[in-house]
Amino acid sequence: MRPGSRRSGFTLFQLLLIVAIVVIMLGLYTAATGGIQQRATQVNATNNLKILMLAVHNYHDTNGNMPPGVDANQFSATAKLLPYIEQDAVSKRIDFKQSIDDKANAALRAIRIKTLESPLDPQGPPRKEYGPTNYLYNDKVFFLNSKTSLVAIADGTSNTVGIGETLKGDGKPQAEDVKRQHILLGKADLKGLTPDAGVKHWKADKNVAADRCASWMDGRFLQGTFNGQLKLNDERPDVSCAGLGGVSALRSLEQLVNVGLADGSVRTVSIAVSQTTWQAALTPNGGEVLGSDW
Repeated sequence: MRPGSRRSGFTLFQLLLIVAIVVIMLGLYTAATGGIQQRATQVNATNNLKILMLAVHNYHDTNGNMPPGVDANQFSATAKLLPYIEQDAVSKRIDFKQSIDDKANAALRAIRIKTLESPLDPQGPPRKEYGPTNYLYNDKVFFLNSKTSLVAIADGTSNTVGIGETLKGDGKPQAEDVKRQHILLGKADLKGLTPDAGVKHWKADKNVAADRCASWMDGRFLQGTFNGQLKLNDERPDVSCAGLGGVSALRSLEQLVNVGLADGSVRTVSIAVSQTTWQAALTPNGGEVLGSDW
């Protein structure tokens, strides 16, 4: 080395600056990657709804009406749609002449179908012996032995919710989280039922159930159907009266909820939507005008 020459290198300040830049770039990359993954998950969830609504329309084209929300043997609309969502092999093995609870259908009840489980819900099956679902049918359109036709939806198919996405129960029958547990009452409790019906039971930790959406095969209330009498992500618990009816919300881990409209389209609804607008979107023949918050 020649006298007076100095070895070139980074100063401490320069090194710290480089490290800071690298950390920022990694943070931006991670945020961008996370955003892409989140968007992809949302797309997959809405695709499930699109598949189901397309199946509803194909069923309608074949039968002249949409499938019933639940039939006399408690089979769901989804069970009737199996041939239209590439599950014809499962459909052919189901004994629709027997109850869904019959041992003849036990093995089929346990089948998990990817299209019926939302990627937005990390919760596993509420009951291990059943294949779950995250998609419930609006019981004002899909009800017991219903044969609703698209032309009968006077409010317009683009203004009427057909299917809503919600969260599964977690199998823990303790009053911990209304997004995962609900109140189970009897048939007699249906009379005079109000949206606050489950509050006192919830506070007392009584009559708590946690198997919402446990079975895609089951068309009973909170298994295959919902009514939206509670606002989206309501702090009050859902209530099922022996699966014959009740009060319910759609539940989400986000500030948004996905729904499939009767015209086959899918949209994302803010949980801040007014209950007036939400109820109008659920009624097929109410004559209401949807609010600007829709």
